[in-house]
Amino acid sequence: MNIFDLHHKWMERKKASAKMKEETEQEKIVQQNAEALDVESPATNAAGKQQDSDVIDFGQIWKKIWSKKLWYALGFVITFILSCLYILDIPRYYQSATTMAPETETAPSSGGMLNSLASSFGVNLSQMQSSDAIQPLIYPDLMNDNGFVAQLFNIKIHTIDDSISTTYYNYLRYHQKQSSLSKVQESIMAPFRKEDYKGPKQDKKQKFNPYYVSKKDNDIIEAIRQNISISVDKKTNVISINTQAQDPMVCKILADSVRQRLQEFITNYRTSKSRKDVEYYQKLTNDARATYEKTRRQYATISDQNMDLLLETEKSKIEDLENTMQLQYNAYTALNMQLEAARTKLRMYTPVFTTVEGAAVPIKPAGPKRMIFVAFCLFLTFIVMSFVFLKDLIFKKKE
Repeated sequence: MNIFDLHHKWMERKKASAKMKEETEQEKIVQQNAEALDVESPATNAAGKQQDSDVIDFGQIWKKIWSKKLWYALGFVITFILSCLYILDIPRYYQSATTMAPETETAPSSGGMLNSLASSFGVNLSQMQSSDAIQPLIYPDLMNDNGFVAQLFNIKIHTIDDSISTTYYNYLRYHQKQSSLSKVQESIMAPFRKEDYKGPKQDKKQKFNPYYVSKKDNDIIEAIRQNISISVDKKTNVISINTQAQDPMVCKILADSVRQRLQEFITNYRTSKSRKDVEYYQKLTNDARATYEKTRRQYATISDQNMDLLLETEKSKIEDLENTMQLQYNAYTALNMQLEAARTKLRMYTPVFTTVEGAAVPIKPAGPKRMIFVAFCLFLTFIVMSFVFLKDLIFKKKE
């Protein structure tokens, strides 16, 4: 071994020792930095641990649910049977609707551009300029009046199979279907109820007072309010009538009858003053005509009796009758013109109704929604059972 080999080995050992020393120093630096981080930021480590604990492990949740699959199946079966028994026992109901638009002749007014601009914002200036106390927007409030609702008692209705033919009042009182649960509830609560108010004692000849009724009649009035609704479009004044009943034919008859009763009410209200004016001028015209006819007969009789007489007294008497007859004729003619003007005004204020959509016999029931109800009950059962089975896992995660 020469001197060059010794020198080469010495250089390799020196490099290896320097490299080991450098790695040892780097490990010390890394260890010191880690200790410094652990000392300076304990909150950061706690937050990281908290984030790890807040992570939802869906796999674990699914395993927990799958392990309870028999319980879920049993709960779904029981819920399905009970919900079906409940919802199938509730009577189904139908809905029908009709719309109409009243057409009236009104005096032309200025400001057409202003009316168009206001109508775009849902404001009808023609209604604001009208002298009517009952505006179309108030028509839905008629259902709050017992007098208007009581007019619907005598509506003649019949079911689609013609098994029932009676008045709407008797239909609501004696021919309504009820669920078994409602019957059981009524039988249980019957002993605890106070005696129903029977209302005023009325003779058969006494007129029914819709503002002083018994509790049964009041319940029927409230049922009618729930089954019939009236709404008005603010922009177009189109009146919509919606009805609800347990029979589709009854539902359709109700819509048509309520539309007819509402038309009569609106017509009677809008023409009440004009009809009174026509009746007043008709009476005055009849009286004026009767007076004129009486005077004319007297004039004709006196003229025939004194045809050949030349006495001035008789002539003056005939002239006085002639002048009186002429004045009475003029008065009769003037009153007759006023009567025609009043009739023209009555025709002008009489509304003409256009049926926009007629009431149809509904084919499908409007409710109750049986499938939706059963699906909701099953979903609610799943939520409740999942909470019971997973509560330990959920609270453990929070802790």
